[in-house]
Amino acid sequence: MSPPILLAMPLAARLRERLDGIYDVHGPFSPVTPDAVPQAARGARALITLGGHRTDRAMMDALPELGLIACYGTGFEGVDVEEAARRGILVTHAKDANATSVAEFAMGLVIAAARDMGRGERDLRAGKWRTIESMGLVPGLAGQRMGVYGLGAIGMKIATRAAAFEMEIGYHGRAPKAGVGFAYHPTLLSLAEWCDVLVVAVRASAETRHAVNAEVLAALGRKGVVVNIARGSVIDEAALVEALEQGVIHGAGLDVFEHEPAIPERLLAVPNAVLTPHIAAFTTLAQRVQQTLVLESLAAFFAGETPSNLVAA
Repeated sequence: MSPPILLAMPLAARLRERLDGIYDVHGPFSPVTPDAVPQAARGARALITLGGHRTDRAMMDALPELGLIACYGTGFEGVDVEEAARRGILVTHAKDANATSVAEFAMGLVIAAARDMGRGERDLRAGKWRTIESMGLVPGLAGQRMGVYGLGAIGMKIATRAAAFEMEIGYHGRAPKAGVGFAYHPTLLSLAEWCDVLVVAVRASAETRHAVNAEVLAALGRKGVVVNIARGSVIDEAALVEALEQGVIHGAGLDVFEHEPAIPERLLAVPNAVLTPHIAAFTTLAQRVQQTLVLESLAAFFAGETPSNLVAA
């Protein structure tokens, strides 16, 4: 018999076809909850899910034969990794598979938000463009300071791309990175006080939830721009909306939101935010690598081997 697996998310047709040819696939149920798992799927040995979906003790109880949780993307914040380890359940993720795609998208948001591209396009389409000076002046990027919150694989790629735009780079994380030439700031607040553009590239966790709060936004200042390509939970969305409405900061570029796919009406209404629907990793390259990693994780697990892309407990 084919090994049973459960999908907690829809998958691309190509990947689904590959899985159907090897495994007994149940789902997708998006997102799946313990009560929603049908009896026929409760014997699943592997679960393919997204990092933001809740995979906790109750879900593991509902899947008593579970041995592998394969997170399709790089995130795994919704998985109770410690509980999984206690039960001997392996947890994998896509590691740095989408780092290049997300980093280039982040720079697109930086440029769009700092150079007022969104407002310019809306004004042009609305027939409001009359003179070349009607939009006002912005500093540009060259000579400006970028602060990267979370200098992991994605954050590093963003930093190197920003340096090519002649920006000065600083960063904040749990500890300084060895061999990194960028300036380390011991607190997020000090980084925000120093920089002109703050890019959020840190993993979502209890520690980072609402780390970018009203105080950090105020420190960023009236000419400051915040860009988020990490997770919506890292920014206090209510505080951000207030900062955008009141001119506490100049603008924002957001690809992720606190309660996706719901976006607050007030955030949709502000003219100084560039908003995109969590598509930074949606490139052919990134998706191909992520699909390959899922297939390799499953193959290794069912062969009794250790997958190469384990999440550390």
